[in-house]
Amino acid sequence: MERPRMTAASQVRMLATGVSDQFSWVPSMHFPEAAREAFAVEFGRFLDQTDGGAQSERLFDLLSAFALNFGCPWIAYGSLVPDQKTLEPAQRDPAVMQNYPDEWQERYFEMGYDRIDPVIKTGRKRAGAFRWSEVYNDASTTENERRVLDEAATFGLRSGISVPLHGPDGCFAIMSFAQPWDREFQNRTIIYLQLAALHFHLRVAKFANSSGIVDAPKLSPREKECILWTARGKSSWEIGQILGISVNTVNFHIKNIMRKLDTGSRTVAAIKAVNFGIIEL
Repeated sequence: MERPRMTAASQVRMLATGVSDQFSWVPSMHFPEAAREAFAVEFGRFLDQTDGGAQSERLFDLLSAFALNFGCPWIAYGSLVPDQKTLEPAQRDPAVMQNYPDEWQERYFEMGYDRIDPVIKTGRKRAGAFRWSEVYNDASTTENERRVLDEAATFGLRSGISVPLHGPDGCFAIMSFAQPWDREFQNRTIIYLQLAALHFHLRVAKFANSSGIVDAPKLSPREKECILWTARGKSSWEIGQILGISVNTVNFHIKNIMRKLDTGSRTVAAIKAVNFGIIEL
């Protein structure tokens, strides 16, 4: 007799029991019954909406909407190759996708925090989701590493969790969810977000493998100059002074670059430009 076909949604639901065991050591914090049912419904809807041929950007939008159910307006996802230490996209891997405040993204890369981010360091050593507060209070976390989390809080990312996503041949990605207040994530919240992150990661990987190599967008010489200096941490005013053009002209070029690279962030545009080989730092 032929076994019933299992959808991706039903497969991920079966993981819930095993994942919940990872958090059995945390003091229990129970959801009201009505909230528990509502979140289960939202999780099922998220699985059904993403269990198809949606592109990476659409998947990210669906995950962002799902995370809002748990008070997380900000999420970030990035892939790293085995020897890569910073959160920049590897060649042919999905680009970094995030909706963190632009000011924090610019500050993060300007200060080189991608090289000392304790969340990334911890993610490489962990198998399950973890709270940022665990990382902050860990004895092995240095003061410089704590500064990354302290500054993130000043930009509104006051608490969060991260989900390590390990793959074959040492491949590694990490998904983070952040809240604008100092409040620990409940156990059930962590379970839902970890399962959603895993499902998102698998769908993005499947889409990337099926879509093949994407051709690099064509940038004009001036656009290349603007995005190069952006990647080096320069503001629009500074770029204008270097290139001898107005701030408005710089912003015009950067807007065109972001459109061509399909992102609303100049920081992510710079990362994509490096990844595509359009510029070299």
